[in-house]
Amino acid sequence: MTTLVFGHKSPDTDSTGSPIIWAWYLNEIKGDPAEAVLLGEPNTEAAFVLEKWSCPKPRIVETFEDGQKAVIVDTNNPAELPANINALDIVEIIDHHKLVGGLETAGPIDITIRPLACTATIMYDLMGDAADKMPDWVKGMMLSCILSDTLEFRSPTTTDIDKALAQKLASELNIDLGTYASEMFEAKSDVSAFSDADLIRMDSKEYAVDGTKFRVSVLETTAPKLVLDRKDSLMASFADVAKEDGVDEVLLFVVDILNEEATLFVPNDLIKGVAEKSFGASVEGDMVVLPGIMSRKKQIIPNLKV
Repeated sequence: MTTLVFGHKSPDTDSTGSPIIWAWYLNEIKGDPAEAVLLGEPNTEAAFVLEKWSCPKPRIVETFEDGQKAVIVDTNNPAELPANINALDIVEIIDHHKLVGGLETAGPIDITIRPLACTATIMYDLMGDAADKMPDWVKGMMLSCILSDTLEFRSPTTTDIDKALAQKLASELNIDLGTYASEMFEAKSDVSAFSDADLIRMDSKEYAVDGTKFRVSVLETTAPKLVLDRKDSLMASFADVAKEDGVDEVLLFVVDILNEEATLFVPNDLIKGVAEKSFGASVEGDMVVLPGIMSRKKQIIPNLKV
């Protein structure tokens, strides 16, 4: 049976690129039939990266047969995975997020969860000497994943390991890191074609705090004005998105990559309280700027209080 390799719903660059990287490794190095698939449409940055490295977009799979052999990457959270995830034959998990719990497997499996900024960085180490056999397009996908997840090393999740690997790959590919990262972020910032609901769900995770279920959405951009100018219509969509997705509230953070800060939309008193209790913010009006906040994984979710 072909192993399907996939990341989380609403795939970003890491959840698009890492399945492709690991499927290449399983096929070409291990000799195990594997296919990278996606659980949704990739975001604009991920789509740019696929085109940049002439990599066909993996097929999108919405439903999986029970017993399907699978490798999960870039998440271990059942809420971000297929509804019948525990009925699949999960054989491996490779991730860099905190352990959430809730996944069940038929037997012992390989699990690698490391405190690095990017799943692709972990994969490089797991490959060992076989990493030297990566063709340029796989190296390009790996570099893209690292630049995306570290926001070109601006994110506090960045480690020396991530940075050194990115620099090594860029050198081998004869690519200027700053120029390429700017191209990626420009692609990510082009959100004109997306509806408000699409923007809210584009890079989001479900997370519960003291019984309140949130959709925690992050929009990373070098052009925050394009999103902030849509504030009223975006906030008007929060209630419908929350109802449709079975959560209580939407938290939307617009991360300004260049100025290294986030703007949180504050549509009601509950979110105002979250901003004040979680980040020590003083809220006036329906937006608040949070200096230095760049990472959902390290700075937002761990600090959420209601």
